[in-house]
Amino acid sequence: MIFMIFLSVFFLPFAHLETILREDWGGEYPARRAPMTTPVQYFVIHHTATGRCFNRRACSKIVRTIQNYHMKHRGWSDIGYNFLVGEDGNVYEGRGWRTVGAHAPGYNSKSIGLSFIGNFSSKKPNQKALTAAKELIRYAINHNKLKMNYKLIGHRQTKMTDCPGTALYKEISTWPNWVKRL
Repeated sequence: MIFMIFLSVFFLPFAHLETILREDWGGEYPARRAPMTTPVQYFVIHHTATGRCFNRRACSKIVRTIQNYHMKHRGWSDIGYNFLVGEDGNVYEGRGWRTVGAHAPGYNSKSIGLSFIGNFSSKKPNQKALTAAKELIRYAINHNKLKMNYKLIGHRQTKMTDCPGTALYKEISTWPNWVKRL
């Protein structure tokens, strides 16, 4: 039984995982990059606390706005997240696999940060977005970006914040490798 679960998690073919690269969503070039050593131990879930998006054009616009806010108003070198996911089912490349994020103080150099585009305090993301996030985690494990025994956490577990929203936090607490206490 355990072997069959292992097979289903790690060896079945990936569902279609569409990744929108920085140049395709109109991202600015980062001011600087800090290289990240992988595989990392943590996968941190966020929400952007913005409007939601259901198509590539709308999601790309929100991602550009977030990058602009992070760079121009917070003074960061780039968008804070490694990846973002929209309710169109696409994953949007932020800092990517090779660059330390700026999304969870104390965890940035040892985690991948994924932010769901939208505010998920009272309603969780749609199934397309949830599936894309799970596929990204699976991809990260299979490509040695995330340790097999990784710990899944919500942003609120790293600092005082409501992020990733109550509804999304409840959802991820049912996912494999979620940990209640750090």
